[in-house]
Amino acid sequence: MRLPTERLNVAVAALPEPPLSSPGGMLGPVLPVAKGRLARGLELAIAIAASLTLVASLVVVFISVISRYFFNNPLAWAGEISGTMLVTIGFFGGALALARGEHLGVAALRSRLHGWMGEVNEGLIAWIVVIVAVALCWSSQAIIDAVAGQTMASGVPEAFNYYPVLISGGVMAVFAIVDLVRLKARALLASAGILTAVAAIWGLWEYLLPDLAPLPIVLLLVGFAIALIIGVPIAFALCLGALLYFWTGGSAPIALFAQQMESGISNVVLLAIPFFVLAGLVMEINGMSKRLIDLLLLGAGRSRGGLRIVMIAAMALFSGISGSKSADVAAVGTTLLPAIRKAGQDDKDAVALLAATAIMGETIPPCINMIILGYVANLSIGGLFVAGIVPAAVIGLALLVVAVTTAPRAGQTVTGSSDGTAAIVPRRSRSQILKLVGGASTALVMIVIIFGGILGGIATPTEVAAFAVVYAFVVGGLIFREMKVGMTASFLVRSASLSGMILFIVAAAQAVTYVLTAEQVPQTMAQSLVGLAQAHGTWLFLLVCTAMLIVMGSVLEGAPALIIFGPLLLPIAVQLGVNELQFGILLILAMGLGLFSPPLGVGLYTACAIGGVPMEKVARPMVKYLAAIVIVLIGIIFFPWLTQALPHALGLG
Repeated sequence: MRLPTERLNVAVAALPEPPLSSPGGMLGPVLPVAKGRLARGLELAIAIAASLTLVASLVVVFISVISRYFFNNPLAWAGEISGTMLVTIGFFGGALALARGEHLGVAALRSRLHGWMGEVNEGLIAWIVVIVAVALCWSSQAIIDAVAGQTMASGVPEAFNYYPVLISGGVMAVFAIVDLVRLKARALLASAGILTAVAAIWGLWEYLLPDLAPLPIVLLLVGFAIALIIGVPIAFALCLGALLYFWTGGSAPIALFAQQMESGISNVVLLAIPFFVLAGLVMEINGMSKRLIDLLLLGAGRSRGGLRIVMIAAMALFSGISGSKSADVAAVGTTLLPAIRKAGQDDKDAVALLAATAIMGETIPPCINMIILGYVANLSIGGLFVAGIVPAAVIGLALLVVAVTTAPRAGQTVTGSSDGTAAIVPRRSRSQILKLVGGASTALVMIVIIFGGILGGIATPTEVAAFAVVYAFVVGGLIFREMKVGMTASFLVRSASLSGMILFIVAAAQAVTYVLTAEQVPQTMAQSLVGLAQAHGTWLFLLVCTAMLIVMGSVLEGAPALIIFGPLLLPIAVQLGVNELQFGILLILAMGLGLFSPPLGVGLYTACAIGGVPMEKVARPMVKYLAAIVIVLIGIIFFPWLTQALPHALGLG
């Protein structure tokens, strides 16, 4: 009988290698055997550690809730231990995502560089990862030395919160160095030479013309922008920008780099992120997702635009269960897009609709970006959940109208052949229908658990997410019996990697936010925007903020844009008399619009990859869906009751 670690070993070994163009496996030919074993061994070790920590945190939160609600015995140590495990998941998972090539980045330039120039660019990316990783080790060791002898309330040494930062920095450095070894010698030397030359030029400039040297905050912005353009993963580009500030005379010591990153993800509220990601992946594997979509197909699949109606409804339901856009798009896209092709319908339009419905899902509880914004901007997460329901319903209705009115009539297909919908939605007997309804109802029960728990004030989002995961495990293991041991190990690794990627971005963005606050950027921005609003009206301020988040959402990916701009803009909005929940939903939807809009939206590329359709062919059919969402977005600006009516009715806003 295999031990758990042996099962995980098999699962990790069976996973495909990251593509050579991705951040974790980005640099050239296959490694020599010894180096390959080193990289795979480290990947396995970090995968085991991250996955087991994820399971352990789930157990701690679940036991804590049971102890408090059923035995009236709160576990005082649970919060601190959960926070430490969350930091471990974030940094170990971030290292795992690097090894697996799953960190998000802008590939516009990177994908166009080939040959020697491409290798030099990959070398620059790897060197920047090495620099960030070594800085993590250096600064975390400084913090560990500073807190030596200090303990938390539970008696656990304070340094335990920083060991994951130190270890993950070392592991990331090894992964990046292994990638550098893959380069040809001239590309390796050229990339190192470019960075050395830049450092030397800066040093001479500061020595010879100190009065004309750029300010540290300018270096942060320029360094981040250049790193992002050449294809450095977003999290590492943010880290590089913060490091440039610390290294060039900023007002904060380098030791605060690791401290700020750790503090950015040590709050237990953020445990809801890995838990909801895990819940979404469990639903994929245990059959709940497929049964729910089959039920929707049975109900609406044969009508005009039936498959489009099912896609909108499925995305709305899945957004209310998994919390993860990646899990939502994957679950719905991989099931419905093949069916749409089989029915002879336009798959380009279907991918466009899939991306548009993902924007709608940004304000359907328990979306991860709502949790992140609530945390960083000190907003009520429950209030955001409630405030987003009506806007999501209006967007869903708008998309439904556009999708159905532009759908081919019954019997028409893009190929001119007969409509294949009947093959996709076969007739079922009464017993088959009852069985399908029973299976799909398990997913609907999860929705009740999530909404009832959070909106009813019974539990926190983190606790509800933990119960959702346990429920999904029970359904898959005992009712459907479709979850195998190998599958469990595989999706634990996937959950740890995806959660780590998200949390590492949050941590990196927190370091940048600290720098912006230290440089009083919020105050400067507030003065400018308040002056704009006083001169031209609050509506112009809201339009400017919306446009800003659309652009930043497409460039930065969703979470960093919200983490950086949410805390900066929200106090200004409140000062101008804008309801904080209205403004929060506006920011989230604007960010989502940028995230899934051509030509830069990372989310759109994800949908296109799942559908196997080039982005260029999706952009045109997506215009009509984006137009519908923009109209609703403008409506939220001028009709605040869309976001405020439901929270007011429930006493949450």
